[in-house]
Amino acid sequence: MSEFASESTAQHPRPATPAELEPFYLPLDGPDSARFQATSSTTGPWFADAQHVGPPSALLVRALERLPDGPAVQLTRITVEVLGPVPAGEVQVSAAVERPGRSIELVAAEMTAAGRPVLRARGWRVAAGDTTAVAVGGTETMPPPEQGTLQTSWSEGWLPGFIDAVEWRWVAGGPPGAGPGTAWLRQRVPLVAGEKPTSVQRLMVAADCANGVGAPLDLRDWLFVNTELTVHLHRQPVGEWIGVDATTVVGPAGAGTVSALLYDEDGHTARGAQALIVRPRRPVVE
Repeated sequence: MSEFASESTAQHPRPATPAELEPFYLPLDGPDSARFQATSSTTGPWFADAQHVGPPSALLVRALERLPDGPAVQLTRITVEVLGPVPAGEVQVSAAVERPGRSIELVAAEMTAAGRPVLRARGWRVAAGDTTAVAVGGTETMPPPEQGTLQTSWSEGWLPGFIDAVEWRWVAGGPPGAGPGTAWLRQRVPLVAGEKPTSVQRLMVAADCANGVGAPLDLRDWLFVNTELTVHLHRQPVGEWIGVDATTVVGPAGAGTVSALLYDEDGHTARGAQALIVRPRRPVVE
């Protein structure tokens, strides 16, 4: 399929150990660099030469968080549009305030590779306030990560890279292909070398995994790639673990949707959604 990078269904080799894994990105021009080298930790599981959208989405959020007045406000909605395969290798990130305001701002970021835009993100950020007394509507928390089943190996078709750079603990469903599913995810590597990821950066890495957590289709037979990712936050997440409770709907004409509740260990923190393009990778046998 011309709109995607070259496909592979090779057997997944021995999972990498933490010592063998690189950070998702290496800054090329110092701590304030706008250029980054995407390492092998960002690649797969679909294509050996393209990034999983989770790490680059988090890198765009990092750029949004570093805009002026970032610490005084909170991101409450982030939408990432996937303009095409995000190649492994060098990428460049830029960000700007599109609609400034004292209490509400619209912010945007873009990632380019070889001069071509590959991802665009827009987000609303609002000034923080105290609504503790009227907080309502959050769902029950997930069972804690230690009660989940650790995934230690991957079946044929799941390429190495990103899936090895994340710790997966299944609470329900799993492995991918048995969706809907519920799992805890934790990064095993930094987003950017030498930095500790923020909670929202961790959330974005995990949110884009909802497609896999809730997948009802076998990756060896079907391509189900998201064309965008949207996350709505009602509370800023905390900690390293992000819980994903995901369900996929596949329609009759090649499109699908993923809906996910997102958690930290304190409870429900956000909702995520993805639009899918669904195509057979092998001939469909009647």
